[in-house]
Amino acid sequence: MIPHRSSRSATADDLLTRLGRLTAQAREGAELHQARVELAEALQREILPASLPALPGLRTAARYAPARHGLSVGGDWYDGFALPSGALGFSIGDVEGHDVEAAAFMGQVRIAVRAVAASAADPGEVLRRANELLLSVDCDLFATCTFVRFDPVAWEIQSARAGHVPGLWATADGAYGVVEDEGGLPLGMLPGSEYPVTRRPLTAAGSFVLVTDGVVEGPSFPIEGGLARVAEVIRAGVDTEPGALAAEVMKVADSTGHEDDAAVLVLRHDAAPPRT
Repeated sequence: MIPHRSSRSATADDLLTRLGRLTAQAREGAELHQARVELAEALQREILPASLPALPGLRTAARYAPARHGLSVGGDWYDGFALPSGALGFSIGDVEGHDVEAAAFMGQVRIAVRAVAASAADPGEVLRRANELLLSVDCDLFATCTFVRFDPVAWEIQSARAGHVPGLWATADGAYGVVEDEGGLPLGMLPGSEYPVTRRPLTAAGSFVLVTDGVVEGPSFPIEGGLARVAEVIRAGVDTEPGALAAEVMKVADSTGHEDDAAVLVLRHDAAPPRT
């Protein structure tokens, strides 16, 4: 069963209830648009983390933009948290739909992944358990997700992907690209799903970036074109601070002509420290 949310999330529940009432009473006009913007921003503040963890040699940043049109709240999210082992966990994902139910399920998925990650070190196992947990909930929605574990001892990124957009990377030596991993089905879709793990040793300084499809796919771009554009942005900004790089990546969403919500998560890492 999904754990109960904290008092912080209770405030988010109030916002979802209010948004539902506004949706039912929706009418066209500036007043409706302003209400959508204010509620989307408030919902973001309450459900998405106020800050992300970091370690010596690893800096992080994220950006989120709500859907552009209509009184709708998307299901994109990102998260970052410390793990009992001393490693850091990061997730990003997208729930199907753009309504109050999708936003509420997004909160459940985020909490489920966080809860499972506290007791499962392997990212594939984290997604496998989260999938089974979400299937036990009476909900017809599903979610794409990537879970990343930053290991400060091995100095590597371990990742698993559940139907989500591939990650992207660039290093200071000029190399860059899209993560080529197999991935698995979205969470909440099929019992017994497996999620292969990709391990990336961080031998050179650089950036590892996760996005939702609202950043890379839209009327003006197929997803392959959007991923290629983001990869170029990361390569050009490999020495940029993570907050500024996240903002530059988010600009790609404007060129795709998307109307979906969008999220970006940046991990800016140093090269592996010398072994002692």
